[in-house]
Amino acid sequence: MDRPPVPQLSTPGFIQTVDVTMYEEFYGFVQSPFTLAPDPRFLYRSESHDDAIRRVMDAITRKEGFIVLTGEIGTGKTTVCRTLLEQFDASTFTSLVLNPFVSFEELLRDVLLDFGVVSREAIRNGRLAGASRHDLINTLHEFLLSLVPIHGSGVLIIDEAQHLQPEVLEQIRVISNLETNQSKLLQIVLVGQLNLLDLLGDAGMRQLDQRVSLRAFLKPLTRDEVDAYVSHRLSVARGSSTVGFDGGAIDAVHAYSAGVPRVINLLCDRALMVGVQQRARSISADIVDDAARELGYERPEPPPLDRTRRVPLWAVVAAIAAFVVIAVLLFAPLYKLVDATAPAAPAPPTLRAATPFTAAPPPDIIVPVRIRSDADY
Repeated sequence: MDRPPVPQLSTPGFIQTVDVTMYEEFYGFVQSPFTLAPDPRFLYRSESHDDAIRRVMDAITRKEGFIVLTGEIGTGKTTVCRTLLEQFDASTFTSLVLNPFVSFEELLRDVLLDFGVVSREAIRNGRLAGASRHDLINTLHEFLLSLVPIHGSGVLIIDEAQHLQPEVLEQIRVISNLETNQSKLLQIVLVGQLNLLDLLGDAGMRQLDQRVSLRAFLKPLTRDEVDAYVSHRLSVARGSSTVGFDGGAIDAVHAYSAGVPRVINLLCDRALMVGVQQRARSISADIVDDAARELGYERPEPPPLDRTRRVPLWAVVAAIAAFVVIAVLLFAPLYKLVDATAPAAPAPPTLRAATPFTAAPPPDIIVPVRIRSDADY
């Protein structure tokens, strides 16, 4: 539903209207910061994104045959594909296939077109329509061999590879065998959702699966990475004015999006629209909540408290068993110690035979005797 313009006061007595659907002008952006287009300039290289790009580039440099890059829906796989294309020098010929719903012959024609072997005019006029699969493979092989003297190479990146038909995947395995005695002539990067791994794990894909030398994975963003992601995109698109998302808004964006970049883009884009309505220079959690309601997003409930959770029976049994083991280990040494250091009981006293009582003799009494002299008389 179209929203009415929001009046904005500039000079006294003059009212200027601002179209709320064009927040880029209100905030001074040179372009939309949260566009869904896979523009490599807007790629925020989180820890997992940076690791995936680095590992894929290393594998291509080492001339490894098959490389697999997977991630949840909306984690930025296509943007990573276009970022990879910008990493190569002029000696590397690249082909990015975005439509997996093609036959193997159609895929070969697209690859030859991207490598510059055939012209778009030749494909449009149908001159290649009569070329057999064998002819197309031989043409590709001859071109790749011509790159060897200049130390060049060919890289084929197939996006949404989980939709490739099994027979097309098998033929892709066949062209991966184009090689010299020293190295592969063609590196193939399969990019897709997580079920691509299930497809490769099928018994019929065993030969291809064994050729995969690298499996990289894109993870959703953490809360801190969401904060850096939003700031990065605002910085790339910023013009003369500024706008930011406060801490509460970042918390809300992370809660609604679960760290998926595509959902972050949709939510932040709508939040800026709501911000124009309120003429806000700082996007708050309330604004993000309003944007989420317009998009039909529900904020996930916080996890229940521990006391409300039912403890599994096995956990209770394990805790009791652990307590018993600890008790035995603690008290058994104490019992032995007490038993070893207890003092011996005193021996009973020895009884002597009773003897008759004999009174002690009285002490000798010495009476002084005075001897008289003649003077006494």
